[in-house]
Amino acid sequence: MNIRHTGLYKNFGAYAFLLLLSAFVLFPLAIAVSQSFMTNQEVNRWPPKVIPTEPTLEGYRAVVTQQDIRLDLWLRNSLFAASGYTLAVLVICSPAAYAFARLRFPGNRPLFALLLVTIMIPGQVTLIPNYLLMRDLGWLDTFNALIFPGAANVFGVFLLRQFFMQIPAELEEAAVLDGAGYFGRFRHVILPLSTNALTALAIFVFLGHYNDLFWPIIVTSSLETRTLPVGLSIIQSSYAGQYRPMILAGAVLSTLPILIVYALFQRRIIQGVTLTGMGGR
Repeated sequence: MNIRHTGLYKNFGAYAFLLLLSAFVLFPLAIAVSQSFMTNQEVNRWPPKVIPTEPTLEGYRAVVTQQDIRLDLWLRNSLFAASGYTLAVLVICSPAAYAFARLRFPGNRPLFALLLVTIMIPGQVTLIPNYLLMRDLGWLDTFNALIFPGAANVFGVFLLRQFFMQIPAELEEAAVLDGAGYFGRFRHVILPLSTNALTALAIFVFLGHYNDLFWPIIVTSSLETRTLPVGLSIIQSSYAGQYRPMILAGAVLSTLPILIVYALFQRRIIQGVTLTGMGGR
């Protein structure tokens, strides 16, 4: 009994810090949710109110019924583009990571080191070349421009390589005895053992692409191809100061798919990050 109380007191500082950090992170989201149920006059009142006096759904009704706002279409576009991009990243990065982890070819380590160096190159440096490439391919204002650029994700290759290197090579010996080549071992041995790492990478990539604003706002111009972050930025620029609850309601609705994804896969995310072995060999 005393030992349990001693451990509780010993970790009290850590628990207090985590609780304070959680409150600091969740406070802006709580304010956005609360003010999305306020009237426009109440939102603009000073000092600002935290809890609505008379909760209303006018903000949500406006963001759904406004003719120039297609939240449902933008949400479908974001989900489609993020899903396609995530699939492309997994298809490209997993065999590349396996090659760096298992194949012994001249220049393996220098080439991998050079690949990692490219992570430090700002995205603005490749922005114009990528845009010109999309223009020459005729992919501007299409989903191809939202899915394929950046699918050769360096972070994905690094993350999966670190995990693949932790899988004992002895597990592939049975496949070697059956005459399986590198691709057969990769497909039948490595991939089934890497579901946690693949799931974690898929979720990280999906969330990052779903929330991306910079690239989609450059390569899309029509209502039919806009993604949700682009649509929300248009709402903010068009209705800023006029009807803030509508803007906040759109922001709250846009976070729901992210919360659902995390709620469904939080265990996989934790397991994937834990087992990826960021230290490597």
